[in-house]
Amino acid sequence: MSTATEAPKSRTRGKAPAGERVADWADGRVGLYGLAKANMRKIFPDHWSFLLGEVCLYSFLILILTGVYLTLFFVPSMAEIEYHGPYEPMHGVMMSEAYASTLDISFDVRGGLLVRQIHHWAALIFVVGLFMHMMRVFFTGAFRKPREINWLFGFTLLVLAIFTGLTGYSLPDDLLSGIGIRFAEGAVLATPVVGSYLQMFIFGGEFPGNDIIPRFFIIHVLVLPGIMLGLVVAHLILIVYHKHTHYAGPGRGNDNVVGMPFLPVYMAKAGGFFFLVFGVIAVIAATVTINPIWVLGPYRPDQISTNAQPDWYLGFSEGMVRMMPGWEWVLPGGYTLNFGLLVPLAVFPGLLLVIGLYPFFEGWVTKDKREHHIAQRPRNSPTRTAFGMAWLTAFFVCMIAGGNDVWAVNFNLSINSITWFCRIAFFVLPVIAFVVVRRICLGLQRRDREKVLHGRETGIIKRLPHGEFIEVHEPLSAEQRHILTAHDQHRPFEIGPETDENGVRRRIGPMERVRARLSRGYYGDHAQIAKPTAEEYRAITSGEGHH
Repeated sequence: MSTATEAPKSRTRGKAPAGERVADWADGRVGLYGLAKANMRKIFPDHWSFLLGEVCLYSFLILILTGVYLTLFFVPSMAEIEYHGPYEPMHGVMMSEAYASTLDISFDVRGGLLVRQIHHWAALIFVVGLFMHMMRVFFTGAFRKPREINWLFGFTLLVLAIFTGLTGYSLPDDLLSGIGIRFAEGAVLATPVVGSYLQMFIFGGEFPGNDIIPRFFIIHVLVLPGIMLGLVVAHLILIVYHKHTHYAGPGRGNDNVVGMPFLPVYMAKAGGFFFLVFGVIAVIAATVTINPIWVLGPYRPDQISTNAQPDWYLGFSEGMVRMMPGWEWVLPGGYTLNFGLLVPLAVFPGLLLVIGLYPFFEGWVTKDKREHHIAQRPRNSPTRTAFGMAWLTAFFVCMIAGGNDVWAVNFNLSINSITWFCRIAFFVLPVIAFVVVRRICLGLQRRDREKVLHGRETGIIKRLPHGEFIEVHEPLSAEQRHILTAHDQHRPFEIGPETDENGVRRRIGPMERVRARLSRGYYGDHAQIAKPTAEEYRAITSGEGHH
């Protein structure tokens, strides 16, 4: 007798693929699917100026990658040794272990010199990108509500990047970085009352001490990057939460975002741009030498090099010191106040804080509590644009002063003449820049108004029957007219009458009067050109005029 048995069903039939099972497992524990569904189709607008922020992000990632590699070979020690490494010109020279390990990275470690240069160039481009990105946000008013906190995150990132760069290029302990540390020590000593205590606390003894390189190493590779990474994550989270700003155009407003979804369009473009940035930095690092520490040799307190300049982002602090006269006050008891360093130390953070706190200042002046998601054209906010250019003018004057010896040598000029020029220009040129830029913005507003009313100049000259010659204008498209007229037309804040309806004198504080005066400076009739009204446009286009 025979029996038939049913073949067992395949255990794999109907089973989800392995990737889907992993996704289901993760979703059941961390809500991954819901998070992805809410954000993977997030809309991002497209404009070339938004790439500045991406350059910052990708440069930061490159810094982390190359920094990890360099950390494997660098020895953060100031113990003195006699060098017998691969760089023969320095055989027998006494140097710190930090400097010797940097030489080994440059000449002995496979790819070490290239990675060193990629790291240094990425640091410079990171700070440049941050600076340019913040200027883009500033001049377009993208810092306004609800993005004031995100502006502070970006500003803090810029400040931390400057100090991370200072600690980073000080690590090799070469002659140039040692001069920079000596400069920083002099600035610390100029602090009234507590300067000497701070110096002993930071350096662990008399300069140069034995602890400064190990301490800078911890700060450079652990403390500051950790804080910066947290700020970058918080910055990106707020960008997603608040939505990205976009420029004026048809269908774009404060309640929507017009652009491409995060996946797959934006993600593909962002990935390609990351490799493009990495490739460009790698090409620069492979072809342009930066910080050749073997040229100047190890740091010695009794040596100094002319033509010594810090990285560009600290050039304006050096310029302030070089511009400031060497004034001193000797107080009773023999205590000396060194104004040659004390005043620049006060102005340096002051110039930074002016930009860092500006969104709150403008919000207080304008009393504008609305949310803004449309980026402004700089010409439509003449006072803010002029203020920003005045700040940049002062910044560049300080940069020129920071390299006064280089300018003097290369252009055969007097270093004293350059210094005096910078001292005067620091106070005069920003005022001139403010006035000129504001007038330019007002002129561009008038030009936009004329283009909306009369159209674009074609260069075609036409003679009318009665003999008059006119230029034919081409009307703008509806999209172009919308872009030129989409900005807000603010009115200045007014205090109101001195007395109320009962004839009782109102109490008006001095801050309210200051606010009203500043508001007139921002939005008074002399600070903005009125947009063309619908009646004016209909009158021009009704056929009664020549255009």
